[in-house]
Amino acid sequence: MINFTLNGQKKQYTGPAETSLLDYLRLEEKITSVKDGCSGQGTCGACTVEINGKPRLACTTPMRKVADAEITTMEGIPEKVREALVHSFSEKGAVQCGYCSPGMIMRVAHLFREPRLMGREEIFKAISPNLCRCTGYIKIVDAIKVAFKRISNPEFQSEKSGAMIGDPLPKYESIETALGIRPFVNDLHFDGMLYGVLKFSEHPCATILKIDISETEKLEGVSKIFTAKDIPGERYSGLIFKDWPLMVAIGERTNCISDVLAVVVAETEALARIAATKIKIEYKTETPVTDMMQAIGPESPQVHDGQSNVLETCRIRFGNPEKEIESAPFKYNAIFETQRIEHAFLETESSVALPENDGIKLYSQGQGVYVDRKQIASFLNLPEEKVHVIQVSNGGGFGGKEDLTTQGHAALCSYLLQKPVKVRLTREESIRMHPKRHPVRMEMELACNKKGKFTALTLKAYGDTGAYASVGTKVMERVVGHATGAYTVPNVDIEAHTIYTNNIPSGAMRGFGVPQVVFAIESCIDEICKQGGFDRWQFRYDNALENGAKTATGQELQGVGLKQTLLAVKDQFHQAKFAGIACGLKNTGVGNGMVDDSEVKIEIVSENKVIIHHGWSEMGQGVHNMAIQTLHQETGIDPEKIEVMVDTSAGIPTGMTTSSRATALVGNAIRDASRSLASDLKSKSLKQLAGQTYKGKFLCDWTSKPGSDTEKPVIHFSYGYATQVVILDDGGNIKKVIAAHDGGKIMNKMLFEGQIQGAVHMGLGYALSEELPMKDGVPVSFKYNDLGILRAKEMPEVEVIGIEEKDPVGPYGAKGIGEIGMVPTAAAVANAMTQFDGIRRFKLPIKRKNN
Repeated sequence: MINFTLNGQKKQYTGPAETSLLDYLRLEEKITSVKDGCSGQGTCGACTVEINGKPRLACTTPMRKVADAEITTMEGIPEKVREALVHSFSEKGAVQCGYCSPGMIMRVAHLFREPRLMGREEIFKAISPNLCRCTGYIKIVDAIKVAFKRISNPEFQSEKSGAMIGDPLPKYESIETALGIRPFVNDLHFDGMLYGVLKFSEHPCATILKIDISETEKLEGVSKIFTAKDIPGERYSGLIFKDWPLMVAIGERTNCISDVLAVVVAETEALARIAATKIKIEYKTETPVTDMMQAIGPESPQVHDGQSNVLETCRIRFGNPEKEIESAPFKYNAIFETQRIEHAFLETESSVALPENDGIKLYSQGQGVYVDRKQIASFLNLPEEKVHVIQVSNGGGFGGKEDLTTQGHAALCSYLLQKPVKVRLTREESIRMHPKRHPVRMEMELACNKKGKFTALTLKAYGDTGAYASVGTKVMERVVGHATGAYTVPNVDIEAHTIYTNNIPSGAMRGFGVPQVVFAIESCIDEICKQGGFDRWQFRYDNALENGAKTATGQELQGVGLKQTLLAVKDQFHQAKFAGIACGLKNTGVGNGMVDDSEVKIEIVSENKVIIHHGWSEMGQGVHNMAIQTLHQETGIDPEKIEVMVDTSAGIPTGMTTSSRATALVGNAIRDASRSLASDLKSKSLKQLAGQTYKGKFLCDWTSKPGSDTEKPVIHFSYGYATQVVILDDGGNIKKVIAAHDGGKIMNKMLFEGQIQGAVHMGLGYALSEELPMKDGVPVSFKYNDLGILRAKEMPEVEVIGIEEKDPVGPYGAKGIGEIGMVPTAAAVANAMTQFDGIRRFKLPIKRKNN
């Protein structure tokens, strides 16, 4: 028996001594403010608690070590400290997805026993054991500093915020999220709930000869083992191409280690995991295709039988680039390569499914509930209206939760067993399963004339999309469409190939192919400036896109604030001894000939409750805030009365939350719905309107695919623009990043800054340290700590400068900002490093020597 104190209450524990404190708190005490982010690897800090007054990791603390200890979770810290920290986190924008927030608060709570005004460097160091993937840590440090002031000054007054467009309204549900009481999917529990665990293929390319479940079936507490033969409907799904099986059947060949062969359902997750190890698979292994350049060779085996390994080629051509390059006085060509990286959101994938009538209810953390619904209905052979999907705001997505992972398996098991079933991935399984950022090889040549004006560009790009298409073709289309960067280049020949291999799939990730190609073109620009003796800032300014200019695809632009972003960084760039500069643009909306649309419903429940129904996933980016602030701007309804729901029962089909489009689409749809509501409010009160529902819609159906035969092509309805400068100190270390971004109309300054700061953090990691190397189709490491995510103490100063050049389409002129924040970062870092030591970097991540 182990005796200890938990939040002031005496406890006795009689279970296994090696059980982790994290499992005890979550499973036995039902304390879900303590989060699981790294599955016991001791890396992320989301499970931080206090043990005997000091912050410790619950995931690496076995119960045998808590004998006679005093354990404190969020619920047990002094109310004054808790309130100061939680409200400061909310008011200063430290909560984005919020999965890390309770752990961050527990990391510093002990410092408030004897509060003092700590310096920023001290705070950055104090929180460094904990990871945040969203904020770049800057807003967290701001919040902690304010919390110290709150505690030490009885007269402290919070800054009051409005909720009009532009106001820094705190993030929706940020208080509840910081406290840890707003549930994520893995925090949900239902009576009689069972647990599913996936059995993955051990080999990236192997024929399944036999699946022996006899030993597993003997285990007491195992409810059922499901395999491919148990799927009642379609087995294949996919966002563009239906090529990804829910489970691989006996006699079929696996295509990567993400493939699922069986699902074990048991009374506890621990038992299900033990049971899954008892399944014996007989394989006939083959040599996997893992090098994309070899995959396109004539001797390469086909990853998918009867299907070329080149899934798609996208090409655009204007003018005569070969002639212009041949005669150009200044030109540069090189091969650039970027790496595969992991999204590393703190919340791993999890789904809970329950029987509902003669269908299924699913709690999903995915990036598109209606897309989830369609695919799950196909698996279960059900009409879509029998599948009810509720989106639970997730713990980070960045594109990595677009494809299905656990949703289909949870729904299948629940539907067949007629019981609630949760399926959750461990950190290792998450790394194993979901698509990554595309590794891209780019053969680029860029030329300009004597006056420093671009004349031509050629590019051949190759992207490893892995075993399944995901959205790989669209990623490589973005490479094509953004190949000329933020500049006008009159003659181009650009092509990109999407290539199948037996690697883990690649798919959507923040930036969506654009950071890769911007790294290439911005590197070429600096080399041309060196050849011609051009000023690097002036050269970019002279070639920068502006109103009426055309992109690589021939689209004529309006609402372009790129030159303003360049002007905003000019002085600091020229004053710095070692500085790199890079510009970028990033599309808003999927476009490319596809429809971008959004529907909303505004339900007046009572005089004190109004519900916005929309279909966009909240992942920390603040889409719910954009909806609330737009409704408040249009109608004056108090934001305290407004709730937001994303639930397919609303019947407003919506696409994937991707391409930085949610703000524009939901904002315009709410403005549409608000016209009649605002009119009614002129003569009636909310109380009188109770029971009414107002509908709104926005539709963009006027885009075209790159390279299509269109006189005036419009590839995307909007773009965002940015310039970033990276300044190094005398030791070659990054001292400061200046990020000037054209947000159109900045809808919420605090959230805007937080998005850019977080994107810069991700971009710095992409440039310097992040990588997911693979060997023979398997990651070299499944450790979260090996992903290379920058810690708080490694972050430089980041100055965010907002530019507001209104967009013709976005609400109030707003532009998407979720992705553009990291587009120029790696390129600016590479150029800064070259300024410091004269070495041109051709590969990411950057190494100081011999790269």
